[in-house]
Amino acid sequence: MTVRQSPTVRRRRLGAELRRRREQAGITLEYVADKLECSQSKISRIETGHNSVTSRDVRDMLTIYGAPPGEIDELVEIAKQARQKGWWHPYTNVLVSSFVGMEAAASAIKAYEQQVVPGLLQSAEYAEAMLRAACPDWSDEQVMQRVRVRMKRGSLLLQDDPISFAAVLDESVLSRPVGGDAVMRQQLRLIAEAAAKPDVTIQVLPFERGAHAGMDGTFTILEFAEAGDSAVVYAENATGGLFLEKSDDLEKYLLIFEHLQGAALSPPESAALIAQLAEEPLWKSRPRGFESI
Repeated sequence: MTVRQSPTVRRRRLGAELRRRREQAGITLEYVADKLECSQSKISRIETGHNSVTSRDVRDMLTIYGAPPGEIDELVEIAKQARQKGWWHPYTNVLVSSFVGMEAAASAIKAYEQQVVPGLLQSAEYAEAMLRAACPDWSDEQVMQRVRVRMKRGSLLLQDDPISFAAVLDESVLSRPVGGDAVMRQQLRLIAEAAAKPDVTIQVLPFERGAHAGMDGTFTILEFAEAGDSAVVYAENATGGLFLEKSDDLEKYLLIFEHLQGAALSPPESAALIAQLAEEPLWKSRPRGFESI
């Protein structure tokens, strides 16, 4: 299995190791912050991977924890790698979370979507129309920067060593003509093309299934190849989303995803429905005049 590198994940891995060593040494956040003459929140954010950390801070922290010189040098090197810039760095002014950096290092992704096509599958035209509607206060440049990010993200499914991608899409995702008729039909065809790839599994959750396990909202599960990088759940919202890393949360969402796959149409049935909707979309079958009600 390919191990994908990302400074975001290296920062997360380094923070977890620093926290483990601090706790193993029986040292409090308050004590470390006092020694480094900084706030406890800074140390906490370093340990959770939300803040980058300098080589000097890593060396000072590990010295406090009594780490051997050789191990200090190894972790300082990881700190240097974690401060490198990912391909998404030029777009950080429109990215509100570290999701893209985490996604870039994932070996497998499981996603459930209720309203929109997953970012990895979006066409440029669909992405632009969706972003303009969802973020009306954004400038044209902000919208187009985010579109460029989404197109770059989509390459994860096209490269020589593509990620494993499984998605369950509520039928509403396929039934709302984002960008208009022509844009949405083309988007449906792109989803069908992606579903034919060996590393991609697309399933549709039809309306007639009624209530289901994913009604609380959209989420994505990111899994990583390296044993030290535990999987993480990303629950998206209007302000960016929330990362859930506790094992109980992960188990819960894996179970939800399993139930969603069980309730959804099989991949072949889903592919047939997507192809049908591309030719006979639901938004064309409404009774004339319904839109005025």
